[in-house]
Amino acid sequence: QVQLVESGGGLVQAGGSLRLSCAASGRAFSSYAMGWIRQAPGKERELIASIGRIGFHTLYADSVKGRFSISIDNTKNTVYLQMTSLKPEDTAVYYCGADPTSAFPTMTLGNFRSWGQGTQVTVSS
Repeated sequence: QVQLVESGGGLVQAGGSLRLSCAASGRAFSSYAMGWIRQAPGKERELIASIGRIGFHTLYADSVKGRFSISIDNTKNTVYLQMTSLKPEDTAVYYCGADPTSAFPTMTLGNFRSWGQGTQVTVSS
């Protein structure tokens, strides 16, 4: 069982930056690929970034590619999402999730489990 707690959200102007953090605990954490997922009001959840645990390869959705960066600090059991050049359409609740099916990154939303409570990101125009 993996427990996840997200933080770092807030209100930012378009063009600004934020860094989200996801503190993880649980014995199996170190072997799971991790991802960031977001859900905007009235929309379905969107998997936007994933990172593997072997080689730390990363994958991104086209909507955030080149603007967002996912990383892991194993010494702190924390996953980060660095967000730059934020746009109003990035407004959403952001969640991190763990993929217990693989140590490699994937853009398959259904693989991810153990969502945290989420953190709100609001980008004003």
